[in-house]
Amino acid sequence: MSQQLKEWKAKGQYYLHRGHDVFYRMEGHGETLLICHGYPYNTYDFKEIWPSLTSMFQVVAPDMLGMGFSDKPSNYDYSFEDHANLYADLLYHLGISKVHILSHDLGNSVVQELLARQQSGSNSFEILSIAFLNGGLFTDVYKPRLIQKLLSQTPPPIGKLISRLMSKSSVSRATAEVFGAATKPSVELLQDFWEILNYNNGKLLAWKIGRLIFDKQPHQSRWIAAMQQTKVPMIFINGPADPNSGIHMANRYKELIPNHQIILLPAAIGHWPQLEAPEEVLQAFSQFYQRLHTNS
Repeated sequence: MSQQLKEWKAKGQYYLHRGHDVFYRMEGHGETLLICHGYPYNTYDFKEIWPSLTSMFQVVAPDMLGMGFSDKPSNYDYSFEDHANLYADLLYHLGISKVHILSHDLGNSVVQELLARQQSGSNSFEILSIAFLNGGLFTDVYKPRLIQKLLSQTPPPIGKLISRLMSKSSVSRATAEVFGAATKPSVELLQDFWEILNYNNGKLLAWKIGRLIFDKQPHQSRWIAAMQQTKVPMIFINGPADPNSGIHMANRYKELIPNHQIILLPAAIGHWPQLEAPEEVLQAFSQFYQRLHTNS
């Protein structure tokens, strides 16, 4: 494990959710910003913008169960509902009643669930704003890669076998494919990702967590309705070159969401904009947040 990754883990703490340890970092002062990370890694994805975010907010950044430095139980019912409960329970535990949210990838779907709960009056906290980064907000235009389909759309025994057989080179290659052509991850970052994936034997769960990507359809009408009806300010900061959820996802967002706010990053930025273009992401997010205060 690299020194940077060791330090990230050392600065975290743990919270118990349904009998399992959930890793989270909390740092900074001011209004609370909740970070919801994506699949298959963890909140370390936000390391490049972490110092700036913690200078603006009290940042709360948990690793979802099954990922990162949280427990990775193999016999567990992973679901969007449970991930949403994890965030809500942690905020309650910390005594936090209002949050801004910054989310990415799979985290976007969990945030959609939380927003739908707020619309129905069943949330235990108030969402003040949402900034989405690249992710599968709308299943009809999401473009999964072949490895995702092989892992999570095949019968469980096949998915389990593929998870077990995945090598560092295959995982690194699949990760690098969704970065922009000029912003590929370094060898060091790919090594960190490999360590995160394998922590607590997490690689063996890749097929199971990945199934959530294909379990969104039953939720779509409720989630999209919540996004269309909400008065919570939202922005979509998008890396257009992302083959999974790039410019085509931004275009769908524009079609479906009234009074949409979209920031398209430079054309060559891919799926991990917070790592590929951290300064541009920070600028877009900061301007969005400043407008909230100006309008209020």
